[in-house]
Amino acid sequence: MRRNEYDVTDKIRTTDLEQVAGEVLRLHQGLYNGTPAGAIERAFGDIDCLYLGKHPDYQPCDTEYHDIQHVLDVTLAMARLMDGYERSRTVTRSRVGDSPALPAACFALGVTAALFHDFGYLRKRGDRRHRYGAEYTLTHVGRGAKHLHGYLPRIGLKRYANAGAALVHYTGYERPAETIPLNDILLRRIGHMLGTADIIAQMADRCYLEKCRDRLYPEFVLGGLAQRTLPGGRTQVLFSSGEDLVRKTPQFYMNAAKRLDLQLARAYEYAERHFKGQNLYLEEMQKNVRYARAVADAPSGRSLRRSLPKTLNAGVEPYPKNLVIR
Repeated sequence: MRRNEYDVTDKIRTTDLEQVAGEVLRLHQGLYNGTPAGAIERAFGDIDCLYLGKHPDYQPCDTEYHDIQHVLDVTLAMARLMDGYERSRTVTRSRVGDSPALPAACFALGVTAALFHDFGYLRKRGDRRHRYGAEYTLTHVGRGAKHLHGYLPRIGLKRYANAGAALVHYTGYERPAETIPLNDILLRRIGHMLGTADIIAQMADRCYLEKCRDRLYPEFVLGGLAQRTLPGGRTQVLFSSGEDLVRKTPQFYMNAAKRLDLQLARAYEYAERHFKGQNLYLEEMQKNVRYARAVADAPSGRSLRRSLPKTLNAGVEPYPKNLVIR
């Protein structure tokens, strides 16, 4: 049986940065034998420092759903998709219109973009605008893009600074993927893979439903996504409780599937190539959706009892004690 803190293969502990970094570097070595991976190593070290609150300018992560496990899970999925992309490409090299090669620098760009895609939830020290990272929900993509633009030159990827800032927007919903300003075919494909990794990693998490109920819903409340104000000032409740969010998971899955197929151009298929014929991410996603339906349909309600890993620093509060959570 798959363990709660492990990836879809039940081999990589996604709360352990060293394990995830080791697997990503192993994939890099397999594709680019002998090519230095200094940028990737630096990015893992820097994101670890940031999320633990060891950076002089930033407070530790305080978002329980969008935590370091989520970041590492997405990064691992991203590396696997890029591995599958390159291995798929080598099989079809002789075909007209073959996909462009993925150079080592672009692999490093994809990994770094995945590591920093949710950077925008982190709060600066002395932040007086918001008390909790989740309050940046509606603006976190733009904040992350801005940071990545300045960060990439520091790890030797200056030529990709503009592209990196654009890539982060593939994980957001504030603009259609086809309007993101990337003219390069390969960079657009990396964007498709990044947006795909963000969806499939979290929805394939063994504790996805529990996390939606107990962690994502409070973030939605703080971030202003649990309800919206209609013209005329009337309030429309979108998610009335954590349980309501779980009940609506199947509909979210249907919308996500359309996004994966259309806006993100079926980049999830590269996972099948990586896993040599099996798409473990889609299989685990579908398991979660089936169970969400069972929970919603059962008269007495099936309970969600999986224990969630704790990744925040001791004493860090993800939301105020008086937050109204139903």
